[in-house]
Amino acid sequence: MPAAAPPLLAKSVVDFLRRHAPYSHMSAAHLALMAGQAQLNYFPDGTSVAAPADGPPRLFYVIARGSIQIHDPAAAATEQTELALHAGDSFPLGAMIERSAVIYDHTASGDTFCYEFGRALFDTLLGESAPFADFCTRRLAHLLQASRRHAHARAAEDAFERLNMSSLLGALLRRPPLACAPGTALRTALGLMREHKVGSVIAQDGAGRVAGIFTERDLLNRVVLNHTALDAALDAPLAQVMTTDPLCLDENASAFDAALLMARHGVRHVPVTRGGTLLGVISERDLFSLQRTGVREIHDTIAHAKDAAALEAPAAGVRQLARNLLAQGMGAEQLTQLIVTLNDQLVEQAIHIVTHEDGSSADQIDFCWIALGSEGRMEQTISTDQDNGIIFAAVSAQQADAVRARLLPLAGRINQLLARLGFPLCQGGIMAGNPQWCLSLTEWQTQFDSWMHNPSPAALLNAAIFFDFRALHGNAALAQTLCDGLHAQAQARPAFLHMLAANALTNSAPLGLFSDLADSGTFDLKAHGVRPFIDAARVLALAHNIRPSHTAQRLRLASARYGAAGEAEAMVEAFHFIQMLRLTRQFKAQDDGGAPNQIELASLNELDRRILREALRQGRKLQTRLRLDYAL
Repeated sequence: MPAAAPPLLAKSVVDFLRRHAPYSHMSAAHLALMAGQAQLNYFPDGTSVAAPADGPPRLFYVIARGSIQIHDPAAAATEQTELALHAGDSFPLGAMIERSAVIYDHTASGDTFCYEFGRALFDTLLGESAPFADFCTRRLAHLLQASRRHAHARAAEDAFERLNMSSLLGALLRRPPLACAPGTALRTALGLMREHKVGSVIAQDGAGRVAGIFTERDLLNRVVLNHTALDAALDAPLAQVMTTDPLCLDENASAFDAALLMARHGVRHVPVTRGGTLLGVISERDLFSLQRTGVREIHDTIAHAKDAAALEAPAAGVRQLARNLLAQGMGAEQLTQLIVTLNDQLVEQAIHIVTHEDGSSADQIDFCWIALGSEGRMEQTISTDQDNGIIFAAVSAQQADAVRARLLPLAGRINQLLARLGFPLCQGGIMAGNPQWCLSLTEWQTQFDSWMHNPSPAALLNAAIFFDFRALHGNAALAQTLCDGLHAQAQARPAFLHMLAANALTNSAPLGLFSDLADSGTFDLKAHGVRPFIDAARVLALAHNIRPSHTAQRLRLASARYGAAGEAEAMVEAFHFIQMLRLTRQFKAQDDGGAPNQIELASLNELDRRILREALRQGRKLQTRLRLDYAL
């Protein structure tokens, strides 16, 4: 352990700790105990403060100035930091509790100063200070949640990479091909390769067809190693050293086809043609680059954004990536999960940026930013406004008013930044910056209880939005407590579930007497397409204490109660088919300015219309299940 600094003035240590959780809630006696044992240590940029190889930690730290970057030591060198800790943050609390080595590397970023405290003091505080013990437990939960999000992002990234190998070669060509006549001097061809910074040149005949290819490998094997008089060799025509009649692929072949061709024949460059005419060249490096672009680039850009302006490009990139993946055939479930994963990161970074611009005034407040509605269900599409709220801790109505007064300006700026990033302000005001939805845990519990006790039409409408919530930033334990209470109340209120089920039956697909769908006219894919599935799944989730908020998960888990997994999977596939039509329509609406969820039935081909008709029948079948369960 580095040599400790001289003892610090106790008052300055206490004053610092009182500005940060959990120390702001701890007793004066415990703070005095910490101040008496605090040592200040300096860590230059890049210094390892805690690492898995160090074994169980003997110290825990509170950052006084600077920051600590947390890295996954098993991740590739190109991957970026998952988490950063700043002034007032404490670490490594989980490892201290479990008396085990840290999982991640903790490294100083810039000149960093930390207060150090020993194992004995940690054990004393853990046993005697309820605020400290509670914070340590929640901090561990937060890190586990961050790890799960990281794994989720990696899984989404892997799916993107696999799918991109299905991309057509014509869509992957990034530059015109470097080509010259077969009679061009090798010296000239090499100069062109160096000038354009490419590893191959195509020999092209007068009709534009591929006559041969010359690569860096050919330079080594056919020129350098086979000629003693290099000057003379460099003046020879390209036709003497090139590979004649090279293996080519049509523009409609896939990236996977190119990779397979390279693997089978040991080549690194493949000319791409259209009707035999050269279009470009795909290299082994191009195929490898597919694994480094897209999701990872957007994720890294978001993570390193220092201000609002830096988030605008990745926000637009999410929408463009989604459009590309939809065009390449990614399924609705995977695509919406990908959109939500990246949008979650955008929201979290936006909160981080605004909070720090605000002077970290929210650091001392125990709150949780929650996603509602489609974002809460992880079913966010590209045409959606904001639905969010805040849960915060308060022990009295007076304290709740004081905390709300501090949070509302911050929440309002976050809402405005999200609007700037392409998430329009909610016209109904369902946003964290609205005092009505910036509530203490007790106030939220009272509000939920009121809706279930008096299920008016307005209450049922609110239930359709607010009961689909999940924690997005901050103390997730607050959201978990609210979720526990919601499900307990729902189990105890069968009358409310009955009315919620009845309300879920009011929005049926417009199928005719013999379950036919009209061949023309406008169809609302949201109101009459996915909404019956969403509303019914919510009722089933509350009735059977199913905690996930995603519609597909709710249907699958509910089916386990009925023993009808095959039936549920058909409903899930139907739901995702309609979601895919929604996404397709929303991208088209960006171009034609039309309604994002309204589709002209005449625009569907016969097969899609038949599948839509069958999907809507599955929605009807789900509603019939509710009708039987609740005798409606």
